[in-house]
Amino acid sequence: MPQEFPPDFLWGVASASYQIEGAVTEGGRGPSIWDTFTAQPGRIKNGDTGAVACDHYHRYREDVALMADLGVDSYRFSLAWPRILPSGSGQVNPAGLDFYDRLIDELLAAGIKPAVTLFHWDLPQALQDQGGWESRDTAYRLADYATIAAERFADRVHLWMPLNEPVVVTMFGHAVGAHAPGRELGFGALTVAHNLLLGHGLATRALRAAGASNIGIASNHTPTWPASDSEQDRAAADAYDTLVNWTFADPILRGEYPDPLITAAMPDTVADDLEIISTPLDWFGINYYQPALVGEPGGGTADSPVLEGARLPEGLPFEPRTITGYPTTGFGWAVVPDGLREILVTFKNRYGDALPPVYVTESGCSYPDTVDADGRVRDQERITYHDGHLRAVARAIESGVDVRGYFAWSIVDNFEWAEGYGQRFGLVHVDYETQARTPKDSFHWYRELITRGR
Repeated sequence: MPQEFPPDFLWGVASASYQIEGAVTEGGRGPSIWDTFTAQPGRIKNGDTGAVACDHYHRYREDVALMADLGVDSYRFSLAWPRILPSGSGQVNPAGLDFYDRLIDELLAAGIKPAVTLFHWDLPQALQDQGGWESRDTAYRLADYATIAAERFADRVHLWMPLNEPVVVTMFGHAVGAHAPGRELGFGALTVAHNLLLGHGLATRALRAAGASNIGIASNHTPTWPASDSEQDRAAADAYDTLVNWTFADPILRGEYPDPLITAAMPDTVADDLEIISTPLDWFGINYYQPALVGEPGGGTADSPVLEGARLPEGLPFEPRTITGYPTTGFGWAVVPDGLREILVTFKNRYGDALPPVYVTESGCSYPDTVDADGRVRDQERITYHDGHLRAVARAIESGVDVRGYFAWSIVDNFEWAEGYGQRFGLVHVDYETQARTPKDSFHWYRELITRGR
């Protein structure tokens, strides 16, 4: 497989601050919306929280040493906004900046390029108290935060991403209430989508003004499959595709929303805002996990595991369905490697020369991994998953898509949002009682692949 990738292909792993750091009350960190959300009974499976998580705040050197042993080119991680700006804006917390200084320097000393996400869902609670992403002002606070981060780290960061998965923040966090901050706005969440995208454009400009370069986004996208060839199911799939994929990509890559009805739901400033949102990027990051199977409302069972536990808004013109006939992960997600090739090629066909180089900024799978008596974690299913998805990337490259790298999600098992600690995505097993790290078979496979690729 390695010969199918360009010689400068970036091999990476990824994580996010709230999912691994812990130390939520240490080093001057302020509370985030996820601290608040996890404290609410019934929100998270087993009542789990990210208060300790993988204790990466104290164990980052050990984790970087694992990455160095793995041989990756780059580590994608997020800065915790409330660790740097405990109130979301205003007074900067020097201890927070110092922590990321140490982490970045440790990575560089190990020959690993830092790839930084500014906002991976842990909004400072103080900003939520002022309206959060329902308020346009939060977009400007993201830009201020971007300036602070760039002034400190721009000389050492290889890739920048102002946002991770704005579609998930919009839909899960604000439309159906399954994620923090737990809002159930239904279609009212479209304003949140706009404010997130505006924040991304403003932050991109702020990063560049402060000396940062190589800026993109980590945006979740998926092929949308109609449940049948019927006209009704095809129309439902088109509606889903428009709302979930193109509402979050067209404004960035085309400077417009994909449907007049969506444009009409946006503020009066939408035309001027779209000029900011479409600020050119150096690359575009796609996170992929599984396709979406969609049919007409009422035409089947709305049993998509992606929306498990979430109450769908009334009046949707589509209905998510469960994909059958494929292997599934511990999450119940369908394992469809060719779906990654499909969405990469779809982006190339849709945007043509307007599409900058692409990174796969997340791809991964959860399974109930255990450490065997001999100290080994046998996760052949994860090896099969990444092997298949990397082959799909290779086929996309052969089709003319300029894919520059692949970030496996995730380097270590971690707090999986509303699922708590029940889903393990890592290449490294974490015993949450002892914090012992055990590289899985997939870790050794990925290391060998990277070595052969060089």
